[in-house]
Amino acid sequence: MSRRVLVASRNAKKLAELRRILDEAGIAGIEIVGLNDVPPYDEAPETGATFEENALAKARDGFAATGLPCVADDSGIAVDALNGMPGVLSARWSGVHGDDEANNRLLLAQLGDVPDERRGARFVSACALVGDGVEEVVRGEWPGVINRKPLGDGGFGYDPLFVPDGGTVSAAELTPAEKNAASHRGRALRQLLPALAALSGA
Repeated sequence: MSRRVLVASRNAKKLAELRRILDEAGIAGIEIVGLNDVPPYDEAPETGATFEENALAKARDGFAATGLPCVADDSGIAVDALNGMPGVLSARWSGVHGDDEANNRLLLAQLGDVPDERRGARFVSACALVGDGVEEVVRGEWPGVINRKPLGDGGFGYDPLFVPDGGTVSAAELTPAEKNAASHRGRALRQLLPALAALSGA
């Protein structure tokens, strides 16, 4: 019988990413469900100062509300020339939550006169797993640079502006498989595999 694990997200891409990582690791016996698959509950606002605080709060809320082990992530982009901002404010950098185009426009404007060699950035993801006797938080980072214009129409968020270190195309030009193999969230989720395998009884 499968052990249900809640991912505190309605983003189908995030759910698919964790399913794929579990499959690649050969971990069976876990059924991933999202927020649309469980009764609604009050989700606390993301007020933490760090990705780790926000991820842990979301995972604790999900576990407390449903009784299911819960995985939650908080992620964003940290730009060197902006002292690590937008950081936890990434999704609402332009003032409107989730307006990717406005967020990208604002970030490009803020970096307008920053020379190429100082446009370093990294995507950051903190992932938390909370369940019976389990509370673990891990962090994954994906280094790169901010391009001068958006490229590609895949992905979401700041993907069109982000060119990974050693690459020549933006994160929005990678295939889903290529992105999952390298991304900050993939790197963080893989660190949770031992704990998830223990939940599955594998």
